[in-house]
Amino acid sequence: MTTESSTQQWVKSSYSNSGTCVEWAPRTASATGIVPVRDSKNPGGPALGVPATAFAAFVAGIKSGEL
Repeated sequence: MTTESSTQQWVKSSYSNSGTCVEWAPRTASATGIVPVRDSKNPGGPALGVPATAFAAFVAGIKSGEL
């Protein structure tokens, strides 16, 4: 699933290294339950829409060291 990426407010991941960044749009996630994720090196490109529950499980896995 893709989402419109031009009007969203994007935040870079704190785990991203310079040059290899992932961004997400938290306001859109709050409003829709879908977390838009994109490659910061291609801001005009598509965004992947991930269900908020799946995104939360992914982040929890990263923080716990499971992933």
